[in-house]
Amino acid sequence: MNPDHHGGLQCHMSPIRAVTVYCSSSRHVDGVYTQAAHDLGAAIASQNWLLVYGGNHIGCMGALADAARDAGGKVIGITPQLLVDDGIADEECDELVVTSGMRERKELMEQRGDAFVTLPGGLGTLEEVFEIIVGRMLGYHSKPIVLLNVNGFYDPLLAMIEHGIEQRFIKAKARDAYFVAEDVRQTIEYLAKASQARAGYET
Repeated sequence: MNPDHHGGLQCHMSPIRAVTVYCSSSRHVDGVYTQAAHDLGAAIASQNWLLVYGGNHIGCMGALADAARDAGGKVIGITPQLLVDDGIADEECDELVVTSGMRERKELMEQRGDAFVTLPGGLGTLEEVFEIIVGRMLGYHSKPIVLLNVNGFYDPLLAMIEHGIEQRFIKAKARDAYFVAEDVRQTIEYLAKASQARAGYET
C-alpha cells in the first residue's frame, strides 16, 4: 500500500518528524526484545526523528529512550499520573507529559507522532496498536504503522488476523493498514521511504 494513500482518502501529510513507539515496560522479558528496543531508539535518533513513547524508565521503554538519548536524539515521554506515582516515570525526557489517565495518554501519543512502531508488548501495547490500525482503516489518519516482529513475536497475532479475514469478521484491506518488519533495519527503511513519499505529496 502506498503509505500516502488510504482507501481512496488523501489526507494532509508532511515528512516524518516524530515517531511514536509502543512497547513494554516489563522487566522480565527476554534480552532479545530489550536489545531490539535499544536498537530502535538509536536508529530513530540517527534519522533525526523525535521519539515519542510511554514515558517509563524500565524494561523495553527504558532501553528505547536511553538509546535514543545516547545517540543524540530528543525524547518525549507521555505517561499517566498513576505511573508517576509508582516511581517509574522517565524524568530524563526532554519533555515529560503527565496525563490524568490512559485514554488521554493514548490520544496524545497518537497526536504527537507522524508514524507508529509497535515492538512486542503486552495487553496495553496490543490495545494501542489496534486502535491506531482501526483509525487508519476508518480514515481518521494516514500515518505509517509498523509491527516490529522481533523473534516472530507477532506471528500468532498475524495468523489470528488472517483467520478473522477468512471468517469475514475483518476486511481484507486490514493487511494494507500496517507493515510487518522483521528487524529494525526494515523498520527504518520503510519509514524513510514513507517520509520521502509524504514530503513529495506535501510539495
